[in-house]
Amino acid sequence: MESTVQEKGTISIHTENIFPIIKKFLYSDNEIFLRELVSNAVDAIQKIKRLSSLGTFNGELGDLKVQVSVDPEARTITISDNGLGMTAEEIKKYINQIAFSGATEFMEKFKEAKDANEIIGKFGLGFYSAFMVADKVEIQTLSYQEGAVPARWICDGSTEFEITEGNRISRGTDIILHVNAESEEFLEEHKLQVILDKYGKFLPIPIQFGLKTERVEDGEDEEGKTKYKEVEVPNIINTTHPIWTKSPTDLTDQDYLNFYNELYPFSEEPLFWIHLNVDYPFNLTGVLYFPRIKKEMEFQRNKIKLYSRQVFITDEVKDIVPEFLMLLHGVIDSPDIPLNVSRSFLQADSNVKKINSYITKKVADKLSELFKNDRKAFEQKWNDIGLFVKYGMLSDEKFYEKAKDYALLENTRNERFTLEEYRNKVAPLQTDKNGTVVYLYTAEPEKHDGFIQSATRKEYDVLLMDSPIDNHFISHLEHKLEKTSLKRVDADVIGKLIEKEEAIPAVLTEEESAQIKTLFETSIAQPNMQVSVESLSPDEMPVTVTMDEFMRRMKEMSKMGGGGMMGFYGTMPDSYKVSLNGNHPLISRILKTEDATEQATLTKQAFDLALLAQGMLTGAELTEFVKRSVQSLNRD
Repeated sequence: MESTVQEKGTISIHTENIFPIIKKFLYSDNEIFLRELVSNAVDAIQKIKRLSSLGTFNGELGDLKVQVSVDPEARTITISDNGLGMTAEEIKKYINQIAFSGATEFMEKFKEAKDANEIIGKFGLGFYSAFMVADKVEIQTLSYQEGAVPARWICDGSTEFEITEGNRISRGTDIILHVNAESEEFLEEHKLQVILDKYGKFLPIPIQFGLKTERVEDGEDEEGKTKYKEVEVPNIINTTHPIWTKSPTDLTDQDYLNFYNELYPFSEEPLFWIHLNVDYPFNLTGVLYFPRIKKEMEFQRNKIKLYSRQVFITDEVKDIVPEFLMLLHGVIDSPDIPLNVSRSFLQADSNVKKINSYITKKVADKLSELFKNDRKAFEQKWNDIGLFVKYGMLSDEKFYEKAKDYALLENTRNERFTLEEYRNKVAPLQTDKNGTVVYLYTAEPEKHDGFIQSATRKEYDVLLMDSPIDNHFISHLEHKLEKTSLKRVDADVIGKLIEKEEAIPAVLTEEESAQIKTLFETSIAQPNMQVSVESLSPDEMPVTVTMDEFMRRMKEMSKMGGGGMMGFYGTMPDSYKVSLNGNHPLISRILKTEDATEQATLTKQAFDLALLAQGMLTGAELTEFVKRSVQSLNRD
């Protein structure tokens, strides 16, 4: 047997007391003390399991678990495990020396740290996070080693400690926190339950927190019916083998759906999921789910939870997961990301960058697989995933290169095409005189119905581009696709949207064109309305009001927060083009009308009809238009 241990001493540091600094600086993150101490307890149990499997430890393992208990009257929180345990010498080595080997450096640099995790991770202060909530910490421990003597360590938050013989009679360790007055909230069971649920929900060793009542069978009554009784059983708060630790071949679709419901109760079922599992050149497991993303831009970020060896770290994963994949939900777990992780670490670590690229590739490959295996099912999901895919193509060049083969364009007839398919479809008719293929599109098919019908008469196709990011996606496509231009169907008269070599003969003479132009300019009398006379089909509207594609697009991007030149265009007043169809009978009628009053009325009515078609006729002007229309009907 070892001799009884009894020792007092001073922690060997050459600075002022470190504990007040820990308490003060880490106060805002003080709940992580429980994560740190429970994680240490789990590690101790995993190590004894490892020693047992190697034959180094031949004793009974027993019911391996971590127990967390709270005693409000005694003002204590206790974290107990039946893992390795420690000898007095190991306490001095692992608690006193190692934790404070960097104390001087800590004192010099703690002001530079940005958060509590950074300090704890950098200086090995996981155990000492206990002093964030306790003014005295006690260790009762018994090593697994044969003949070991129980040891007790106690420290009141000063640099002084005391080691004596302990009272623990079984292998393992108790960490007893004597909670300080400022941290009384942690003496509430509900508060600890919330923290344990947050950080320990999927720890690999059972975590017991108190007891719970269960209803169990208790024989039969006189009539032969089953009797029940209520008994108290250990309350295990975690699932030790979550699905991301299992092989996909051992899981059913229902397993994945059940896990999703556990992570996000009351959420709509996901579309599909990806099971991540890689062990080289880094270790990573996890499950990522594709939620249903609607057009109203419901970007629910911070839905991916980051774990390290099943210990929850954070749900702010933007340095690990590419920006556009922040729309996904689920779990990723990597032991290569330390538990005490800081933002600066994530941004600089090479493994994190590799993980980022790997996840992007897995997502792109999964989408490709779905498209190739069942295109019809893929198209049915497009309304939900289209926004996500477009966002990814805008955000990540590597993702674009893969996604361009299965990204879909939808037209106003609800037909869907890949980028290549669509080009092949429209190029024969929609190539202009300069050899540029023009894609026509609308964001509001009902509002632009007249313009769509004009395009349809020429057998042109019109795309539906109505997602919140389509303005940016359109510009991106123009940048990526060779000799391709996208124009909203109401950006000009149809003959000008796709200009051809052949021109429609003009009915009006030059003198008549100048005359009708002057009539409309006088009637409109607005400097932001530029009038021109065009030779169009008689079937087209007599007057059309449009805004230039480039100008409108810049203004819309400016509204979405675009800076630079987009911001400049956003400050410019709106300007419009008023196109007069010189070949329309109404234009000829206006020219031939000899009564000046009637001529002015017809001119104003034709212009207001063009404004009405664009939804630009409102207020008093709309009221006046209606009155004129009624008077005209009465006359006729």
